[in-house]
Amino acid sequence: MISLKRNKKTGELEKASGLISQNWRKYVPNQNKDHQISRSRFDDFMSCPKCFYLQNIKGLVPSSTPPWRLNSLTDTLLKIEFDECRKNQKPHRILVKNNLNHIVPYKSKMIKNKKGEDILELDVWRDSLRGGIKHRFKDTNIILSGGIDDIWFNTKTEELIIADYKSQQSDAEVTQESYFKKSHTSNYQRQLDFYAYLLKGLGYKVSSDAYLYIMNAKKNPDGFHGKLIFDEILIKHHCETTHIETSVQKMINVMNSETIPESNESCENCAYANQYANINN
Repeated sequence: MISLKRNKKTGELEKASGLISQNWRKYVPNQNKDHQISRSRFDDFMSCPKCFYLQNIKGLVPSSTPPWRLNSLTDTLLKIEFDECRKNQKPHRILVKNNLNHIVPYKSKMIKNKKGEDILELDVWRDSLRGGIKHRFKDTNIILSGGIDDIWFNTKTEELIIADYKSQQSDAEVTQESYFKKSHTSNYQRQLDFYAYLLKGLGYKVSSDAYLYIMNAKKNPDGFHGKLIFDEILIKHHCETTHIETSVQKMINVMNSETIPESNESCENCAYANQYANINN
């Protein structure tokens, strides 16, 4: 896909520089000032250290992709449902369906936002752009952050449970046994592990069980008729957080190096850049 730079307010085309315009977003190796790394940036490092370095240290801007509006909408609608259950501290239908009646949406404490208004702390954790869960990594200047979809509460063990919503379309049946055998789902597992690591770092009692709420759009044989029908499946993941700490330390080592790391040989961005450079030479 060819991406064109547009003005965010007017939508008009403008010249693309290929560089980050806000210097504060760049990290200078061995700087003392605090620097925030989001879960998605951490995922970038895990996918390709070279692309991560070029973006976060050298300030290159990767090509943009259009937002997934349909996925965002299903997330929003599910959050409305879970918030209703949260008020009454009752299990959502997907939990009842899976015999998890002892699990309810987590009702977090109230805190003050920047305007002095009372809001649920959970709403801050959900807002990846202006809030999110934040945790300093050990005694470094790196602040890890991530915006979650939801947190549930185990009334038996009094543990917090990480939950994430995923919208998709697959003709194959989605099951607990088959789901994590697909290559792309390793990122989802790491995502759940990352959120669990952040909450544990903040001192919360976090369950080793986390869940993906899968909404799989069905291919209707008789047509669209103005609506999509989804199968709803709950997939359980056993969280492991030790590898998160190890990988974050590797990421910080790369960030504090003056040497650009090797790329992932499977990285299509790097492959494209190499071929482009060869043609120009």
